[in-house]
Amino acid sequence: MHEISLCESILQVMEDHAARQGFTRVNTVWLEIGGLSGVEVEAMRFGFDAVTRGTLADQARLEIIEVPGRAWCMQCSKSVAVAQRFDACPDCGSYQLQVTGGDEMKIKELEVE
Repeated sequence: MHEISLCESILQVMEDHAARQGFTRVNTVWLEIGGLSGVEVEAMRFGFDAVTRGTLADQARLEIIEVPGRAWCMQCSKSVAVAQRFDACPDCGSYQLQVTGGDEMKIKELEVE
């Protein structure tokens, strides 16, 4: 379950920013998670609660913004929505797709005290 290590990295980022910016508590974390990122949202929620216990983000609310997968179809020359890597183009059926979005995970925003 790589979501635990992702949560540990998120906590490290929050602690680094707290040290630089002088906040002592994180109330809410907004994460953008792409549909093609390979991150399981429910595992992320579980991992976040476990990893942040006893830290500056203890009891913080985790808000997840799911970003749909996007790809450029080389056959029909347009951007299309894709649910999984290696899906066919929903318009022309081609497999010549290059992922252009939805494969990322990032901290979008923090609400802090």
